[in-house]
Amino acid sequence: MTVIGAGRTDAGVHALGQVASVHLTDPIEAFELRRALNATLPPDVRALAVDPAPDGFNAQYAAHSKYYRYRIISDELISPFERRFAWHVHGPLDLVAMRRAADGLKGRHDFSAFQSTGSRVVTTMREITFSQLSASSLNETGLDIVYEVIGEGFLRHMIRAIVGTLVEIGAGRVKADAVEKILASRDRQHAGPTAPARGLILVAVYYDGHEARVRTDIDRDEELA
Repeated sequence: MTVIGAGRTDAGVHALGQVASVHLTDPIEAFELRRALNATLPPDVRALAVDPAPDGFNAQYAAHSKYYRYRIISDELISPFERRFAWHVHGPLDLVAMRRAADGLKGRHDFSAFQSTGSRVVTTMREITFSQLSASSLNETGLDIVYEVIGEGFLRHMIRAIVGTLVEIGAGRVKADAVEKILASRDRQHAGPTAPARGLILVAVYYDGHEARVRTDIDRDEELA
């Protein structure tokens, strides 16, 4: 029996909505399979739902887009309860510049500059359909910053390289309008550093028939921001 995941994540990256498919040789009710899985899996992994799929369904190749979030805590200190799930960045960040840069990533581009060196892929062209940065206050000076992105697929370390670049822009070390030049360069050295894995979360994987759900999730998050 082979389990096929919707995609691989780097060590240290979290997932709220990973999807996996498997062909069972013996039939079992979905609720029974879910209960059996959760009785066997380690405590930090849980099967939230089990659903039957059409013959030939492949969780990796049937996916048409993925939704990720990256969280940054911009403050003097970070709570020990948050440190495993966010990147702690010291000093103020220019949110206006970061939002402008995030918006400039939307569309279909060659993302070679945001790909880890040594990666082997057929094409480095990718399409980002949603790219947004929001923030809420933690205290008088601290901010809880969230970058959200939806795309058809991502190169190795691509989102973390994007976030590293956004932080460089927010810190004033890179200009907000440099994103277009970085993309055009196709050179990893022109983009920012790779952000730590711990701040990245795979929120959801989308398949045909779930477009309305994508919009609902985003609209709700905008209302809460």
